[in-house]
Amino acid sequence: MPFPKTSFPSARLAWKPRLMLTILAIAGICACSSRGPVMAPFSQDSLPDAVKVPPGHRVTLETAASGSITYECRPKKDMAAQFEWVFVGPDASLRDRRGDSVGRYFGPPATWEGRDGSRVTGAQLAVASAGAANIPLQLVKAGAANGPGSMQGVAYIQRVNTRGGIAPPAACGAANSGQKQVVPYAADYVFWRAV
Repeated sequence: MPFPKTSFPSARLAWKPRLMLTILAIAGICACSSRGPVMAPFSQDSLPDAVKVPPGHRVTLETAASGSITYECRPKKDMAAQFEWVFVGPDASLRDRRGDSVGRYFGPPATWEGRDGSRVTGAQLAVASAGAANIPLQLVKAGAANGPGSMQGVAYIQRVNTRGGIAPPAACGAANSGQKQVVPYAADYVFWRAV
């Protein structure tokens, strides 16, 4: 649609700054919307007490993990004639609140590694049910970080908002002892440092 002609040069040019502002505003909206929804600040108020981080700590990094967990069919401990699916280890990518890749989670041992090469392992302190279809919520005490970077100073790691990841429904017995099954899962990992 052509713009109306006028005898005043300033009136003919007045639409240009407004058009540029409109284009910039639309570009900004499109750029923000391509990142996905912004997550609300993390709160552990609704978590079971067993997996809450003690006072004196603050959230330093929130990540969303997606990947898989490997299970192996093995004889039950102290019951060689009975078998069960045993957790072998995870393999998942970690993304921050904006959706950018920030590292990975793998094991054994359970290891969280930042893109900067820093890594931390941890020991499970507690778990709490997340429903029959999901691996449990978890609280981990982090060990000393290996290398400077994003994992430096991490004291606790919480696994929350879990989806999937439970042992496979397939039969496990002497006939398939040693067989491995990989199941998908997703969870949020929240990293805490001392204040």
